[in-house]
Amino acid sequence: MDIALLLFGFIFMLAGIIGSFLPVLPGPPISWLGLLLLFLTSVIPQDWWFLGITLAIALFVFALDYIIPAMGTKKFGGSKAGMIGTTLGLLVALLFPILGVFGIIIWPFVGAFVGELLNKADKKTALKAAFGSFLGFITGTFLKFMVSIVFLGLFIAKAWEYKEVLFPYFK
Repeated sequence: MDIALLLFGFIFMLAGIIGSFLPVLPGPPISWLGLLLLFLTSVIPQDWWFLGITLAIALFVFALDYIIPAMGTKKFGGSKAGMIGTTLGLLVALLFPILGVFGIIIWPFVGAFVGELLNKADKKTALKAAFGSFLGFITGTFLKFMVSIVFLGLFIAKAWEYKEVLFPYFK
């Protein structure tokens, strides 16, 4: 059972990292579920302080992911249409990976720009708002990614600490 919990925990960790880039998956909370599964094994001592603090961090970053893009858009004079365009641009980048990694950077900006133009903004205002929306999106994504990577590091470190007990066949 411990190996299954460890395996599912690791899968949740990877899903959390992927969720840092996909707007439909909450990356850090999913990564936190991976940590929870690790601590539910019979081998790892349960540390409720550790789990509570990491849960608070995951939920805080999850909330910030909605606040940061709105702040960026508002700061640069954008509208809700720009934020929606940013999200749609990201989906285009993920569904049609023609430009590879650069698509994740370019398409949200293009989406925000088109969203602002559809919202009846002039080109200069739309460009400025698109930049703000894009900057907010990139900041939120980077923050989620970093937290998910740190959670993965904690997961690996804790599993490695108890590797002889978790993997008795690999001695």
